[in-house]
Amino acid sequence: MSGRRASGIEVVLDDSRYQSLVDVAFRKVIDLFESVDTDLADCEAAGDVITITFAGKKRCVVNTQRPTCQIWLAANARAWHFSYDEAVGNWLDDKGQGHELFATLTSLAEDWGGVRL
Repeated sequence: MSGRRASGIEVVLDDSRYQSLVDVAFRKVIDLFESVDTDLADCEAAGDVITITFAGKKRCVVNTQRPTCQIWLAANARAWHFSYDEAVGNWLDDKGQGHELFATLTSLAEDWGGVRL
């Protein structure tokens, strides 16, 4: 079992639950980009990493962090660490700033590639 903080509250996920949540999240990320023109945004998954390359070669990377039971998103020299919040059923940033994984990714896609997800 791994512990991590979400919104200031310690939450414990076992490895199986974490993997199940990650599988759903990664599938959702891939599905979001499924119908997007690859000239605007190309989404590639390899193992525990999803790389999204936008027009102009801007990239963002989504990857698992098993030791902390998190999903990390890196883009434009910035990183977000998302922990799953069981109470709300979302991946929320661990700094408590209200960033949600899919909303953050959607915003990046719009800002960088003019892509509406």
